Amino acid sequence: MAQKVFIVEGRRFRTESDYALAKRDKELMDRLRGQTDQQNMASLEELRKALREGRYKFHTLLGQDFREEVEELIRKEKLKEKNGRQETKTAKTVKRGKQSEGTKSVSSVSSHGAGLDAIVENELRKREKRRKLTIAVCSLLAAGCLGYFGIYSYYNYRTNSNYRQLSELKEKPPVGDVVSGGKTDPLYTLDNGDETREVLEEYRNLLLKNRKLIGWVKIDGTYIDYPVMQTTDNEYYLDHNMNQEYDKNGTIFMDKDCDVLKPSTNYILYGHHMKNGRMFGQLDLYQKESYYKDHPYISFDTIYEKGTYQVMYVFRSKVYKETEIAFKYYQFIDANGEQEFASYMQEMAEMSFYDTGVTAEYGDQLLTLSTCDYQETDGRFVVVAKKIE
Repeated sequence: MAQKVFIVEGRRFRTESDYALAKRDKELMDRLRGQTDQQNMASLEELRKALREGRYKFHTLLGQDFREEVEELIRKEKLKEKNGRQETKTAKTVKRGKQSEGTKSVSSVSSHGAGLDAIVENELRKREKRRKLTIAVCSLLAAGCLGYFGIYSYYNYRTNSNYRQLSELKEKPPVGDVVSGGKTDPLYTLDNGDETREVLEEYRNLLLKNRKLIGWVKIDGTYIDYPVMQTTDNEYYLDHNMNQEYDKNGTIFMDKDCDVLKPSTNYILYGHHMKNGRMFGQLDLYQKESYYKDHPYISFDTIYEKGTYQVMYVFRSKVYKETEIAFKYYQFIDANGEQEFASYMQEMAEMSFYDTGVTAEYGDQLLTLSTCDYQETDGRFVVVAKKIE
């Protein structure tokens, strides 16, 4: 008997419960569409702000699609406004030029006679050249804007499509044996390491796609739902995706010095702060305690085991020079004893925007999410969580 397929807004859902959640999301989306003037930039901006702040809660990927839809509408409106302003300015310039030309021509003929006709004609030619140059420059600028918009849209489309495919691939049964052991070479090693462990079933297909996969991070109700990579080069995944293609969005990656086999005291994950909210672009929303209360948990699976983490500290920091004496959160990977661990916890607690009431003891597994913060040079926004299950 064929499996029943549920489709909402072009997406497929496998279970009736998922279908019910999707229908709730669609009802919310339709209501928001009806309340929003899609031709009014202020109305669209207000909706985007509400979505980014998490005022509307979605239960399925339809929410992510709706956020992308709003971003696309805003980009189109901005482009229309910009082109409209340029056309109006050019038209006014031409009109003023023609009026001025007519006035000068009549004045020259009546006051000085035919001897000045050549001067007037020359001036008219100059104005015409300037007009054509203005139109040409505006056309080039418009073409440049359209080109940039096209490239930007392409990268965003490719990135979103890639992660959609990866999410679907994660849900499919494994197509091959990726359990390393026996006489076979390990499928995953951390840059020529030889320790092996059994990989969780849901990550086996992804691991066959890229052996640098180390896990998956997700925060419910946000865009953060991504694979996590790791190599010995902390620069590589700043501008490459999981398919090894150039991608300005980059990929979420784990610090090269972290070890999931050992494991390290603290897993540090890095991701870009994208203006459209992608990657770790929504991480700074944790500055508000109310946002933390709505999103207190972070799911982070390594390819070997699942994990749920509870947020402890939220703070701003920066990348310091080697010679500067300061607390450098990005160097806290392994604690060399209980005293050092307690010292790190105290430093972060003092920097945190608010007290979550969550604490950690030596031996607890920690997770740190880090992204750029543009309030200062080399600024960083940081969220630290403790594993609870």
